[in-house]
Amino acid sequence: MSLNQQTIATSTIVRTLCIAEAFLLFASVMGQASRFHWGHTSWKGMIPLLYVDYERNIPAFFSMCLLGLASLIVLVIAIQQKKHGLPHVWKWVTLSVGMLYMAYDEGFQVHEHLTTPVREMLGGDEFGIFYFAWVIPGLIVVALLGLFFLRFLIWLPAVTRNRFIVAGSLFVGGACFVDIAGGFYAENWGTSNWNYSLLATLEEGMEMGGIITFIWACLHYARDSFAEIRFRF
Repeated sequence: MSLNQQTIATSTIVRTLCIAEAFLLFASVMGQASRFHWGHTSWKGMIPLLYVDYERNIPAFFSMCLLGLASLIVLVIAIQQKKHGLPHVWKWVTLSVGMLYMAYDEGFQVHEHLTTPVREMLGGDEFGIFYFAWVIPGLIVVALLGLFFLRFLIWLPAVTRNRFIVAGSLFVGGACFVDIAGGFYAENWGTSNWNYSLLATLEEGMEMGGIITFIWACLHYARDSFAEIRFRF
């Protein structure tokens, strides 16, 4: 992939994203350690600004950018698929739009607004693993999307398919299954404690890692399928 005649290696992009994620996760953990073990609740606003479980801060913005980058890369692949007469163009377009929506959701936490109405449907006062009740429609959507993309997934080269599966497993594992564990913990022991902050860090770390793995898989697919993609400004 080249930009204004300067080659940008796939490994460089992915390595940079991994370093950024590692730094943000480390900063978040250290901030929460400072909060719960050393008694610093804000440290000039930096602790909430770096905590991965809060909205509209640096980690949330980074996740939005990751999803936006993934959406852009997939859109470029869709354009190249159409240009070369390859199948499943609209599946790539759907993936791109989905990533863009997920970036919007990451910024405004749309999915969390489902928690209250789903709880009302469930009834009762104790929800256990479904304390964060949005995971119920979330898992249904994941299952439906899995069926929708099944043929597309089978069509992909084996290496790309396996990488997509790893990326999806990481993201869904963090977003849904770790969140289920976090919901159970939150209902019983609350969210303002050290252990919950570690669960939240694991969840967000898996989500970011899943997106980066997806970006890595898409970049390798683009390189192997189209040799080179040029952007001119």
